[in-house]
Amino acid sequence: MTTNQAVTLVGIALKPTTTHRTSLIVIRRMARHFCESAEAIHDERRLLRREAAVLRQFEPFTKQQADALEQQAKDHRDTELEGIREILHAFGQSLLRDSDGYLAALGFDTVCDLLNVNTVEREQARRDGVDDLSGLIFVHNLEDSASHRGEDFKQGPLFEACLEAMMEFCRTAPKDVLPDPFAPGGPLYGAPIRMVQPDGTMTIKRPDLTVHDASGSRVVKR
Repeated sequence: MTTNQAVTLVGIALKPTTTHRTSLIVIRRMARHFCESAEAIHDERRLLRREAAVLRQFEPFTKQQADALEQQAKDHRDTELEGIREILHAFGQSLLRDSDGYLAALGFDTVCDLLNVNTVEREQARRDGVDDLSGLIFVHNLEDSASHRGEDFKQGPLFEACLEAMMEFCRTAPKDVLPDPFAPGGPLYGAPIRMVQPDGTMTIKRPDLTVHDASGSRVVKR
């Protein structure tokens, strides 16, 4: 599927005559396509940065080549990546607000079916009082829940779309009004942070989830 074909399908999904069920299915499929395209671009950029890192070992003779590779990595498919971000941002804004009313129109169980939420996680979410789309997709990250059960980072195409919308909000909102999304109660509390190193490799910074008991004398690991 090409990006132009994907955009055409998104346009169909967003038509007023399209059912909520079809719209959510198509948007999820398209979000997955755009996420995979973005990841492919990032992989290509990381490869260029690794090549630059190798050349850095032989400076000053290879400095010019290394600089050129790093600039190439920075610019690589930049226009395409920016277009993907804009589309995911639009998806994410709509999903976080549920502006199309998916949950009201389809009901909790049908939305869970379309998001491939496992029965165990679905019932737990119901007990936890999750009653909105952003709770299912972003806060609790239950999309394709069985496939990433036990993993300590959030993922999924619709989650990535919501994350893009949240990141754009964080980039543009005044700093003094922004809550910490990684703080207790925040949508990303407990989520490790994926960090790209200068050589293009990726590491995961894991949060400290230790707590003390009521007396304050004993540390309890979650």
